[in-house]
Amino acid sequence: MYIGWDWATETHDVTVMDNTGARVARWEFTHTEEGIARTLAKLAKYGSPADLPVAIETTRGLVVDRLLQAGHPVVPVHPNAFHAMRPRWGASKAKTDAGDSLKLADYLRTDGHFLPRLEPTGQATMELQALTRQRADHVAARIAAVNQLAALLDAHWPGGRAVFSSLDSDIALAFLDRYPTPASAARLTAGRLEAWCKRHSYSGKRPGSVLIERLRSAPQPASRLGESVIEQLVRVQVQLVRSIRATIRVLDTAIADAVSSHPYAPLLATMPRIGTINLGQIIGEIGPILERSRTSEQFIAETGVVPVTRASGKSRVVSFRHAANRRARLAIVGYADNSRHASDWAAKIYNDARADRKRHPHAARILARAWLRVIWACWRDGTCYDPDTHRANNKIKPDPEANLAA
Repeated sequence: MYIGWDWATETHDVTVMDNTGARVARWEFTHTEEGIARTLAKLAKYGSPADLPVAIETTRGLVVDRLLQAGHPVVPVHPNAFHAMRPRWGASKAKTDAGDSLKLADYLRTDGHFLPRLEPTGQATMELQALTRQRADHVAARIAAVNQLAALLDAHWPGGRAVFSSLDSDIALAFLDRYPTPASAARLTAGRLEAWCKRHSYSGKRPGSVLIERLRSAPQPASRLGESVIEQLVRVQVQLVRSIRATIRVLDTAIADAVSSHPYAPLLATMPRIGTINLGQIIGEIGPILERSRTSEQFIAETGVVPVTRASGKSRVVSFRHAANRRARLAIVGYADNSRHASDWAAKIYNDARADRKRHPHAARILARAWLRVIWACWRDGTCYDPDTHRANNKIKPDPEANLAA
């Protein structure tokens, strides 16, 4: 039996199909606990969940978690790939919930042996992944909030932005909280500003004369807003930036605790210039790929740092791989770029690539591939990273079937 599950936020449609392609059953239900529970119970009547694979157009979410928990093999189908297959069921490419669940079941029946199945990720890795992803979201929110604060100051209080180099630093936020408008800072002198900085443990090593000159040389605003409104706008935005920075610190602590107890951490913690957060990102994003890969080349390809070759007749094009785990690629490429500043071996790989006229992003991906081979060797052997051992064995011969496996 093959199951096609067309999911949505409010309703779902499920089709059960047999080996001949005949529809055995089909039903629609709402996105409620009762609906999901009754559907899982219905599916159990057709056999053991382990023998009932489910095709669905997503890789994550509550439905996927419930299916994995119930023991069903989950086969994620990319929406673009599924859309490209629609002509096989009719030239009109008609789309309905009932039709899509039927097409998913049929696609699973005919092509399921080519499609990868989701493997349940270990709880420790899954929790670390969730923490690092939320931290990345909060970092993006902090950047947006700081940019909004900068735009607000450019329009109404340019001097407030110019005093300190980093607008989201503790000292800059404290200054804006104390002096949110040009009028509030009108009586500041170099001595008063230097004394204020001393009380707030300023570590920038700039004297008050330099700081006050930055403030006075900034353009004078011509805002038509009242002082009270500007004060409120600035203080509210400062409060937002502070709150996001506080959540990031909480997440940093949680990630550090999760990394300290993760079984993969000791294997990779000695890699040069790998911080706790980056280590957590690498384990959380690359760990699941590592666990399901059969060869190092498949592992590297699924991480997204290997280009794609398209050859047909006399045409041959090597291009950037867009279909990949973007978060995993960012984690390993970011680490690779940092590692070249602390490792002569990494620096040589990067510099050789640059000497071969590779642009920085390409050279960083080449170095990332080398580090992924190291990570694969550490994981495969269960040994901690050792520069002499793993660098010497870094060059792994490509598996001729790696592209098919990936």
